Amino acid sequence: MSNNLLQLDTTYIREQFPAFTHQLSNKWAFFENAGGSYVPYSVTTHLNHFMTSTKVQPYGEYDMSVEAGDAMDKATELMASLINCDKDEIIIGANTTMNLYVLSNAIKGIIEPGDEVVVTNQDHESNITTWKRIGCKVLEWRVNDNGELDINDLKLLLSNKTKIVAVTHCSNIIGSINDIKSIARLVHKHDAYIVVDGVAMAPHGFPDVKELDADFYTISLYKTYGPHLGLLYGKKELLKLLPNQSHECVGENVTLRLNPGGPNHEELASLVGIYEYFDELYYHHFDPMRLTYSHNITPRHKHERVTSLIQMHEQEIAQPLLTYLVSNPDVRLIGKETMKDRVPTISFIHSKYSSKDISKYLVEHGVACRHGSFYAPRILNALDINTEDGVVRISMVHYTTHTEVDCIIKHLEKFL
Repeated sequence: MSNNLLQLDTTYIREQFPAFTHQLSNKWAFFENAGGSYVPYSVTTHLNHFMTSTKVQPYGEYDMSVEAGDAMDKATELMASLINCDKDEIIIGANTTMNLYVLSNAIKGIIEPGDEVVVTNQDHESNITTWKRIGCKVLEWRVNDNGELDINDLKLLLSNKTKIVAVTHCSNIIGSINDIKSIARLVHKHDAYIVVDGVAMAPHGFPDVKELDADFYTISLYKTYGPHLGLLYGKKELLKLLPNQSHECVGENVTLRLNPGGPNHEELASLVGIYEYFDELYYHHFDPMRLTYSHNITPRHKHERVTSLIQMHEQEIAQPLLTYLVSNPDVRLIGKETMKDRVPTISFIHSKYSSKDISKYLVEHGVACRHGSFYAPRILNALDINTEDGVVRISMVHYTTHTEVDCIIKHLEKFL
């Protein structure tokens, strides 16, 4: 069946998330998804099972320990399949900031005198500060007046001294999607490595890291319907080059060498639930009878088909809000006016009201959102926006409904 004949079943989707029926959270229209998404029952089920049945040291010879290790290995393998890489190419660490901190300290071991690093002023701080501390000369790829990165500006910064280019796949403020594949191609021509912050992009569809040709790619799993963990992908041949950052006794196990202390056991095991959730979305929309042929389709292909529906839905729900904000002469929308090449993370400021006052009003009327710089103060400085008051950020994902968007527009119309 063609995707064009299908629509995302948000009623079914919301039934998979306990937050939409819980007495505390069900009264809110949740628009703070860029700060962390809700989790489906499939994730909490695996988490509860691990904590109640297998909360022991994994990889032993007794039943509970064997099952614990198997669950952790299965979760790693399934998450790798979603982003199209091998299981020994991903590290599940505490969070993205910590993963990048460990990665940068490891890369110190292969830095040579005169090496240079390029960072942007569009990124979240986690993919900037850590690279400023490794001892290289740092060059800044700056946004233009619209907050966008122009690849032609990057060309002027690259040279045979470039070692690392750290860039976001998608800004967590303006929502713009950068052409990582083209950037990676340019970076590799200079024999440099590209480190991609995919935190703001992955909630709208896990990337195919091989297709992008990223050398390293980061994801915050608590923003992709899971627990508070971070995933770091690295090309196998590059991970092997990096010096050990953990105990000497871990030997050549790459995923432990770059993950001091190892992963959080129970939360790692619960990642199986993320995979199962997207698997269920595939069967619900494309194969409700669970015909045999679907079991021969790769996990990556299933996810791509589901993602096509998700992105179509997100474009439909976000465009009315963008259109409304653009129509108000006192509103300054940060980023593109349409959903082309952007995700539904929408930020704005007002000429008469502070971002704090607007956010406070929305919260008082049942809309969960926030204002601030969201750990990306450099882009606000570049756009001459007060970093203390920041922007109002309205962020949506696939379980957001048309009704909720209509609600926030009505509240904004009343206040503004």
